[in-house]
Amino acid sequence: MPTPVRHRASPSRRALRMPLGTLLGATALLPLASAMAQDDETTALRTLTVSAASLYDNVGYTRRTTTAGTRFEATLREVPQTVSIITRQRMQDQGLWDVEDVLSNATGISVNRIDSSRVDFYARSFRINSYQYDGIPTLNTDSRWYFGDGALNTAIYERIEVVRGANGLLTGAGNPGASIDFVRKHADSREPTGSLSTSYGSWDRSRSVVDVTTPLTRSGDVRARFVGGYEDGDSYLDRFGERKRYGYLVIDADVSDDTTLSLGYDTQRGRTSSPTWGGLPLWYSDGSETDYTRGFSVAPDWSYNAWESKKSFAQLEHRFGGGWTLHAAATHEESTLDSRLAYPYGFPDRETGQGVYYYTGWNSGERRVDGVDGYVEGPFSLFGRTHQLVFGSSYHDQSNDYENSFTNGFAVDDFDAWNGTTPAQAWPDFAPSERASSRQQALYGVARFSLAEPLTLILGARYTDWHGRTWSSTLGNHAQDEREITPYGGLIYTLDDTWSVYASYTEIFQPQSYRLAGGNGYLDPLVGKNYETGLKAAWFDGLLNASLAVFRLEQDNVADIVLTPGSLVTTATPVSDVVSEGVEMEISGAVSDDLELTAGFTHYTATSAEGTFNGDRPRTQANLFASYRVPQWRQLTLGGGWRWQSHTFARQAGPNGETRDFEQPSYTIADLFGRYQFTPSLALQVNVHNLFDRKYYSYFDTYGVYGEPLNVTSTLSYTF
Repeated sequence: MPTPVRHRASPSRRALRMPLGTLLGATALLPLASAMAQDDETTALRTLTVSAASLYDNVGYTRRTTTAGTRFEATLREVPQTVSIITRQRMQDQGLWDVEDVLSNATGISVNRIDSSRVDFYARSFRINSYQYDGIPTLNTDSRWYFGDGALNTAIYERIEVVRGANGLLTGAGNPGASIDFVRKHADSREPTGSLSTSYGSWDRSRSVVDVTTPLTRSGDVRARFVGGYEDGDSYLDRFGERKRYGYLVIDADVSDDTTLSLGYDTQRGRTSSPTWGGLPLWYSDGSETDYTRGFSVAPDWSYNAWESKKSFAQLEHRFGGGWTLHAAATHEESTLDSRLAYPYGFPDRETGQGVYYYTGWNSGERRVDGVDGYVEGPFSLFGRTHQLVFGSSYHDQSNDYENSFTNGFAVDDFDAWNGTTPAQAWPDFAPSERASSRQQALYGVARFSLAEPLTLILGARYTDWHGRTWSSTLGNHAQDEREITPYGGLIYTLDDTWSVYASYTEIFQPQSYRLAGGNGYLDPLVGKNYETGLKAAWFDGLLNASLAVFRLEQDNVADIVLTPGSLVTTATPVSDVVSEGVEMEISGAVSDDLELTAGFTHYTATSAEGTFNGDRPRTQANLFASYRVPQWRQLTLGGGWRWQSHTFARQAGPNGETRDFEQPSYTIADLFGRYQFTPSLALQVNVHNLFDRKYYSYFDTYGVYGEPLNVTSTLSYTF
């Protein structure tokens, strides 16, 4: 008999009973939640029935198991690090269309929207540059260039997993803030199934998506899934418009009873008209703060961004006897960019609007990424107990090539009256400006030892051989070779069927290609240590998961990047004794049959030998989102939530060369949604974002970029 497609018969949620107040209390203080929930849980679980149980499917706003962090298939409370999972259901309810939407709503992640297109993500005060697709570390990003990474559509992903803290065991060279894993959809049905949806919202933004799965053989051993869509619309920014197209095809085949093969390809492309490069001046020349409308755009009418991403992949799983399994995967990516942009620089006169000059750039780039990862995992016996082992190898190769062209730029007579009209520029021919490549080869192994019935020890290490090479038109060639062993250790103590405590340790290693500011050399690799300890809980057979973590990151040689307008060279100064330490809490999942909830809280401090580190990152964040199916009116689901962040500031050069702080007070963004199920197949959903129209900067460092104002989207969907 062929191996069946894995799917789950979810336990009845009629058994779930936990008051909303209990859950909110659990977010604030998890031990208190345990006491409050114990009676409810005892009653509920007596009637909980599980049939044909598999631990692979999403369940509402959470997931019972993950391989994040260690490669072991484990429940969330068996992973000795903080893990957040944004499921397909949550993406649908919140209207999270792209990667930026998802990570803006993830616990502990803060977002820097550098301009109308580029975006950076931060965790625990550090920029995230480690991205995985289906568990393969394949991509390191550079915020100078726009390949559309933050704009990739989420329709092709089943879930997105965030491991906060260093994840050197699986990523090797990478940033300690967090790693992001984008898990693609697969053809998981032997029967024809699918969905269609169309959306329309503020600023004439529209979106259409088709998602279809079909068997290719009568037995269903070979199946295909296609996801495709189109987006088009304007923006709250004057003159800005965007179009995106995407398509994804995967074929899953049960080659034999023990072997499954997957082949897939996805492509996404986008083009924006009148995108900004940079943003609004924060001060007038007399030192007073500016207060532009959110629609005021610094972009000329001839500017544009165009990008395209193509990814192909293959995955193989073979199940040996004795519980051992081989996992192998390979991926190839080609991405391109083409943009003509203008960057405003200077402080306008409050009365005349004079004093702003524009730099221009025509940029073209190509990025190629190849990644291969293979590992075996299975049980072994030692000292009368059963343990588990993972051993694998990975290869990653990335190259980036850029060409640029510049004009002499132009001045603006009255910046405050700017409407984007300026003569087209006389662009010279392209000239190669930079080439960069990196190659990472690694061996890794990790064992999970069952020391005693309640105690589990995880020990592992990764050996990384890293080689990087850069060439720039101004600095010539630079090569760098690094070899490093990254240890990993975790200890989990199971208190009872609900609670566990854990502690983990790993080291941080990240080679850097930044040139020393004011010098001739390059920065040494970033090195450091990551400590974490915490408490985790799972109720109702994993339908509800919670965590409380205390962490500390110590680093040296952290790059303080210096960006100079009109310069192709990124320089930086090394910062020593950087310490980020704090606490994080999260709870996600089913509170009852009708209520799904996710809530998170993060607070940390970040300092260096020079004082405060990255003060423009919020030190405290809180988020909450819930959906409730009205019992008296089963067709109706209502929900909403909010995101709050604390006061932030950035020290920068102001008018007349003076150094000063720009500060932003704390703010809250509230969202609402409602969905009405006309039939089992047909539904209408309405999402309201930034309900109270809060005006805030999503980025302020040298210049400012406003976040989106109040906007509304309606979505009509049909499943079959």
